[in-house]
Amino acid sequence: MVNHVNFIWNIAESLRGPFKPSEYGFVVLPFTVLRRLDAVLADTKTEVLKVAPTVANAPEVLQQMKLTDASGHQFYNTSPFDFAKLVADPQDLRANLSSYLSGFSTNVRDIFERFEFDKALNKLAEKNKLFAVTEKFAQADFHPRTVSNIEMGLVFEELIRWANERSNETAGDHYTPREVIALMVQLLFAVDDDALTKPGIVRSIYDPTAGTGGMLSVADEYLRRLNPGIQLSLYGQDYNDASYAICKADMVIKGQDVDNIALGDTLTEDAFEDKKFDYGLSNPPFGVDWKDQRAVIEDEHTKVGFTGRFGPGTPTVSDGAMLFLLHLVSKMRNREDGGSRMAIVLNGSPLFSGGAGSGESNIRKWLLDNDMVEAIIGLPKDMFYNTGISTYIWVLTNRKEKEREGRVQLIDAREMFAKLRKGLGSKRNELSGKNIRTIVELYAAFEPGDHSKIFRNEDFLYRTITVERPLKLNWEATPERIDAVFQAKAVHKLGEADAVALRAALDRLRAQKVWTNRAEFQKALKGAAKAEGLTLTAPLLKTVTMELGEQDDTADICRDTKGNPEPDTSLRDTENVPWDRDVDEYVALEVHPYAPDAWVDHTKTKEGAEIPFTRHFYQYVPPRPLVAIDSDLERAMDELRAMLAEVER
Repeated sequence: MVNHVNFIWNIAESLRGPFKPSEYGFVVLPFTVLRRLDAVLADTKTEVLKVAPTVANAPEVLQQMKLTDASGHQFYNTSPFDFAKLVADPQDLRANLSSYLSGFSTNVRDIFERFEFDKALNKLAEKNKLFAVTEKFAQADFHPRTVSNIEMGLVFEELIRWANERSNETAGDHYTPREVIALMVQLLFAVDDDALTKPGIVRSIYDPTAGTGGMLSVADEYLRRLNPGIQLSLYGQDYNDASYAICKADMVIKGQDVDNIALGDTLTEDAFEDKKFDYGLSNPPFGVDWKDQRAVIEDEHTKVGFTGRFGPGTPTVSDGAMLFLLHLVSKMRNREDGGSRMAIVLNGSPLFSGGAGSGESNIRKWLLDNDMVEAIIGLPKDMFYNTGISTYIWVLTNRKEKEREGRVQLIDAREMFAKLRKGLGSKRNELSGKNIRTIVELYAAFEPGDHSKIFRNEDFLYRTITVERPLKLNWEATPERIDAVFQAKAVHKLGEADAVALRAALDRLRAQKVWTNRAEFQKALKGAAKAEGLTLTAPLLKTVTMELGEQDDTADICRDTKGNPEPDTSLRDTENVPWDRDVDEYVALEVHPYAPDAWVDHTKTKEGAEIPFTRHFYQYVPPRPLVAIDSDLERAMDELRAMLAEVER
């Protein structure tokens, strides 16, 4: 593998000058794919060229069927050219390459179109580099007899990594650190290893944010090492043309079904709408809004509900990560059919953002109610190329082992890392092999400890109750309060005569007492208004009563027509009550000692869920003793005195 990678790297280095290092990948990656496909199709080339003319006028479906049968693969090439013939005619190389590429079946031609390979070929031709590069690739023996699908996949993965590191783009947009993927993959299969080693095993893996295919590749590599005879199908989708081309090319090189990699926005154009998978992996974008997809997503949420993907709710439009989480869950097989396990890496927001009743909280609660959250692993900061924020791996499943049912495991791996000798973008830390083994062992052991906590699902649920206090006001016709009355919108609408009459009525009240009972005050107010020839409508009476009133804990309680106390909205408060606590008991112990007249408005109660990860691993560190601090200060002062003494000498 190393020899092949070095060989291709040397070709890339020959591009220096006309091409920037960040552009090397757009030349060597498609050329590597082209050379591999040329070698793969070599043995059946003659048969394909024999069949092609016989089906030239046949319907497209029949053409494809006959030609794929002839090639022995899910793709073919009807051009007479191969690499040997291409380099044999240097003068017409550019035109012949175009003819060769157009001879591929549409499912492969798509790869080169998304790579924008024509642009690279034109530039190579313009800079007199095309023949040299083509000739060097022609020397590479990529035939399956020489290089297996697995080996070729490893070569291509190394080239992808190499190209990404030299890219000027934000690597994290399409490249998840390999050790993070390795951890996710091992977590995904940790409790299934025994079952996966049996002969005749058939499994499928899906990544809805496939990028360049790194997660699928690492999963493929891990499972084939575990069980070389496993029948594995890899599926993925991505919306970025270049990433899609690389991923699809990687799958072709590995011998996977070329049609299992799709282009498009997963959230609005689910390419595998009717499919379910055994395993899923995803690293969706962090903190990216979904304004452009909002209409489609909300339409699915409201019209399809729980039969669609977004039944539990939708998060705030500023961050769509939880939409990908729900999408992954929708791809789980039914438990009766064996169930599924998924792993997704998210930032900290999905753990706690949104209060009870919000979209985020409703999604968390739905996952917990359905016992789908198996584990959450907190990763070190500075792990990704384009962000230094805290990240977490969520392991989700609908087939928990008996001991895990109704339980969630939190694993604190935030301090388990090795420092990089040289940072890559925002990436300063990495997971060592030992770190990964430790985390996976903690997960598999499922035991409480310093870095592993086991909770019941209900421990993350709560109710948000609305605590009301009675409205208690006094009324007095002071100049300031009267001015406030005349600032109100309802009073602004009065005619001039009515406004004058109202002011005169309020002036009548100025010489009178302070009222602490609303009924008595309104009786006096109506009397004063009547004396001025003014009839108080219900809205006007309400406005004047509100504007002349001020809070007074010694006043009588204001009550509605049924005699119930009215709430003072300025004193309204909310409390989060743990799921297992009785609300009345909670209020008696936590509220009434401080507000004996408070009550709960049960019509406003909301159910919520949050996972306060850091709180559960917080360890109190007591401040240093004052004696030690004084000692350090005295030592520092002694040093300063000594320095001053030196200066004075």
